Amino acid sequence: MQVLNQEAVDLVAALRSRDVSCEDVMRATLERIAEVNGSINALISLHDSEHLLEQARAADVAGPKGALFGLPFAVKELESVAGMAHSEGSPIFKDRIAPKDSPMVHHLREAGAIFIGKTNVPEFGLGSHSYNPVHGVTRNPYNTDVTAGGSSGGAAAALATRMVALADGSDMMGSLRNPAAFCNVYGFRPSWGVIPRGPDGETFLQQLSTNGPMARSPRDLALLMEVIAQPDPRVPHNAPLQDWTLQAPDRLEGMRIGWLADWGGAYPMEDGVLSQCEAGLSAFAVLGAVVTPVAPPFSAEELWHSWTVLRHWAVANELGQYFKNPETCDLLKPAAIWEVEAGLSLDGQAIAKAGAIRSKWFATLASLFETYDFLVLPSAQVWPFPADWDWPKEVAGHFMDTYHRWMEVVVPVSLAGVPCISVPCGFGAAGLPMGMQVFARKGDDLALLNAAQTYHAATHWPDIPPRHIQHG
Repeated sequence: MQVLNQEAVDLVAALRSRDVSCEDVMRATLERIAEVNGSINALISLHDSEHLLEQARAADVAGPKGALFGLPFAVKELESVAGMAHSEGSPIFKDRIAPKDSPMVHHLREAGAIFIGKTNVPEFGLGSHSYNPVHGVTRNPYNTDVTAGGSSGGAAAALATRMVALADGSDMMGSLRNPAAFCNVYGFRPSWGVIPRGPDGETFLQQLSTNGPMARSPRDLALLMEVIAQPDPRVPHNAPLQDWTLQAPDRLEGMRIGWLADWGGAYPMEDGVLSQCEAGLSAFAVLGAVVTPVAPPFSAEELWHSWTVLRHWAVANELGQYFKNPETCDLLKPAAIWEVEAGLSLDGQAIAKAGAIRSKWFATLASLFETYDFLVLPSAQVWPFPADWDWPKEVAGHFMDTYHRWMEVVVPVSLAGVPCISVPCGFGAAGLPMGMQVFARKGDDLALLNAAQTYHAATHWPDIPPRHIQHG
């Protein structure tokens, strides 16, 4: 059904105006899933088809309600949806059913989304390759021999194959940006606090990860932000409520963009990654932006040290209970055990030192944004790699000493908590997608989305579908 090739904004408008029925869209969605999900494995824990058609028919009877009225939606497996399976990719929770909606899912439900299932992730979201022992591996729609990335790999692959028009993701270390790049879609990591954490668990100190939207256009990202970027009085860190209506300019005349490339060689890159991003930057230049190379503004080694310490601490706080329990410890994957062990060995002074480095980097970045409107890095250091790998052990002849070192290029953004969008920038020699991170000063989320929409209008990379739907 051609309607599934529409961007989410247009699809919801068609549903609200009754140009197309919720039942017809759901039926087309189920047909698309039956056609492509078997080879991709992006969607998991799918609801029964007749149950979903009944919900769609009920929405048609009730009439338009909410910003996502009638939109089939698959939620990332790290979020809980009342009554649905919620394994987080872990054998510890392979039979768990969520008792309630997470806060973000509550907003999606109130907006009229119809939940069709979940999107696949790596175990507990650890790693940028979406495979786990419960649901298997998610494959790249542009070549099913390689990964879709992660941890929002299921979401990105589902978007690329038009099984969904809009998706949620989350991002600690590139989990919105890496799969977006690998699957030729957009992933937006908002300023930290725009989408509040919690309210369960520790909500004051852990400021590394955030939820965010994924889509085939920036205006669709803004649509989902309107729904999920809601302050929560139960948690301490909230950005003010804002209007996410985009007003993208026709051109980006005089916009100042700084190109950080490979951070002066600190981040090894596979052949073609930098040149592909530079081709993407040329599109910004054609639109009137001034693109300037930027020398490394901070020690990559210090950033990595700060990041690993704070990540160890955060993961140990969340998974330490399962590590300490003999019945569940052996069910954790090695990367999770390594993170927890390292986190439990930290003392207060080590965490404070890591925080001090982070603070210094944030101040350095703020100074850079006095010169540049946006800064750019590649979204990944490698092209999508074989789906049967655990993770790349080597990049451009450099040994990767951890399961996530090959994604070190995302750390400057994650550590600072500034807004960042991964924009598609075309395809490499092997026909695989790549993307680049465009990021801004904290709080400039809307300006970033507006610029990205202008770029999208000039490039339309996500309009090039995977081979599964070339004639869809």
